[in-house]
Amino acid sequence: MTNIPRAGRAPRVRTRLVVIQILVLSLLATLAGRLWYLQIRRGAEYAEEASGNHVQRVVQPAVRGEILDARGVPLADNETRLVVSASRTDLLRTKDRGRAVLTRLAGVLGMRPQEVMERIRLCDAETPRPCWNGSPYQPIPISDTITPRQALQIRERAEDFPGITAEPTAVRRYPRPGGADTAQVLGYLSPVSDEEIKQAERTGAPHVRSDLVGRSGLERQYDQVLRGKAGLTRYQVDNLGRVTGRAENDAPRPGSTLITSIDARVQRVAEVQLARAMAAARTQWDHNTGENYKADSGAVVVMEARTGRVVAMASAPAYDPNVWVGGISAAQYRRLTGADSGHPLLNRATQGLAAPGSIFKVVPTTAAVNAGHPFDGSYACTDSYAIGGQVFTNFESRGYGPISLGRALEVSCDTVYYRLAHDEWKKDGGLKPKKNAADWFYRTAHQFGLGRPTGIDLPGEAAGRVPDRRWKREYWQANKDVWCRTGRKNGSYPQRIAYENCREGNLLRPGDSVNYSIGQGDTLVTPVQMAAIYAALSNGGTLYAPTVGKAIVSPDGRRTTRIAPRAHGRLPMTRRTRDKIDRALAGVVTRGSAAWRFQGWPQDRIPLHAKTGTAEVYGKQTTSWFATYTKDYAVVMTISQGGTGSGASAPAVRAIYNALYGVAGDGTIDRGKALLPAPQEDLPRVTPDGTAATAGRRRG
Repeated sequence: MTNIPRAGRAPRVRTRLVVIQILVLSLLATLAGRLWYLQIRRGAEYAEEASGNHVQRVVQPAVRGEILDARGVPLADNETRLVVSASRTDLLRTKDRGRAVLTRLAGVLGMRPQEVMERIRLCDAETPRPCWNGSPYQPIPISDTITPRQALQIRERAEDFPGITAEPTAVRRYPRPGGADTAQVLGYLSPVSDEEIKQAERTGAPHVRSDLVGRSGLERQYDQVLRGKAGLTRYQVDNLGRVTGRAENDAPRPGSTLITSIDARVQRVAEVQLARAMAAARTQWDHNTGENYKADSGAVVVMEARTGRVVAMASAPAYDPNVWVGGISAAQYRRLTGADSGHPLLNRATQGLAAPGSIFKVVPTTAAVNAGHPFDGSYACTDSYAIGGQVFTNFESRGYGPISLGRALEVSCDTVYYRLAHDEWKKDGGLKPKKNAADWFYRTAHQFGLGRPTGIDLPGEAAGRVPDRRWKREYWQANKDVWCRTGRKNGSYPQRIAYENCREGNLLRPGDSVNYSIGQGDTLVTPVQMAAIYAALSNGGTLYAPTVGKAIVSPDGRRTTRIAPRAHGRLPMTRRTRDKIDRALAGVVTRGSAAWRFQGWPQDRIPLHAKTGTAEVYGKQTTSWFATYTKDYAVVMTISQGGTGSGASAPAVRAIYNALYGVAGDGTIDRGKALLPAPQEDLPRVTPDGTAATAGRRRG
């Protein structure tokens, strides 16, 4: 072992001590720098954050604005109810994650424990309804139908119900005046989600956790107007959570009132008549299928002809919108969304698509005149029309001989339109179209506003479809692989169609144009689109974007903002053509396809114009259509799998006009019984306390 002299050890020890001193000094310098940064550089900022830890915020929900009909009758308002809510955060802190508490609560409320537990679980892509779609940190409502006795039980035994509250709360109510649901028009509410809160923060209109937001209908379309602004009170608290003072208070601001053009009385009549028409259709035998008509769904629109305002809009199947208030149960949700529900949440007036049948014929009539065919010319109305080996028959295989376009509208002669469409198809080059093909029949449909939304102030409106050359090409490109894989030359009907589409589905074939000319084939429209067209025929040619909202009134009733009708185009016809079509549609009622349904109607005092429609749908029964107008209103009704237009829909539409104008069965008019003989012009007056005085003046 080698011995190191003491003189050699000393420099090493000194070196180590120097290194340690440097490390200590560096740590002290770092600590001093950090303290300077925290106390001097960012001291004020952290002091503010620290003070914030002693401020608790309490949200006060804003009262949602009312939705009124045109006379001031509430369609949606608010009422104070006792509401039982659960704090999910508090429940999860218990040993069994709240199961015992919720079981005891179910016993008090007379509910099943599983049902209560389902209501507080959080919604995601895999969780079925009911579930909570709002923030997990806000109170989750369990029931809003409890009695004062039940609320007292919960409050007196607070130790048995940690995280459970029973408080009076303002909740949404849909009064259903006179029994009018108006469900699909009004829509419904549900809690704001975390994602919506984040999105709203980016737009500068933030939500608070307690917000309910509109999910469909007017509640969604006018959500920002109706919602108001929640209040926020900030309390100063000490370290033990005791309130030491109030730091700041922002009072809640109630939402504005929305006045609509809906008349609750007419709405009720429309709903009842649609339901009766569907029920009556189910009693009728369908000779084509060998069973009664199913009449599984339908819609009706009543619209002011000179403004486009919607007076009534009914969709069937319907439902009570109050099922959403306070949270929807699993059984209720299944009834609204299940396979056998009929999908009542769908507004078939704006979202229901179907081939229009013969009510579409005002479009090809106009197209034929614009293409150079005289309105009063002579056109062969034969019982059938053949193209190659395919025969297209007239309705009920009946022929009327040589007739004018006006008479073709009256008796709904299909073969007149078959010939016109086929002739125009050939002029445009047939299967090898000209570079600048006129395509009058398709161009005119677009000019009528078809193939795009009307712009109605309701969300989710469907655009419909005009199956022109461009659509054919795009549709073929999207589906050709499937057609070519499934098509069979000698297979079933769908397989033969797929085979033909695979080979030439990108081409506009003569059969396509012939079917299109009578509102069949791939043409799709919504009832509100056809109501807008027939309203334009009534008012002289102006196409309006339909509106339901009529005015917005501030919470104090002092400021009223009218929602003006919006015109977006004109029908592509001369006044002379419009007048001739007008006379022909009046003839439908007096001597045409709907005359048998309007015997005794006071045509001399209330001129009525109409068009029947019966659309064939592959694999289903025929769709019933009936489109009408007077100088005041346009009314359009459709019933899926309901039969003919005059057979199923016409009687119900007549009943609606009877109610509007006070017409009795024998044709006499009693103005005292008329619900709305002229459109409502003035607005109800909303007072500062939120009540509305009924409007009375009408446009005469």
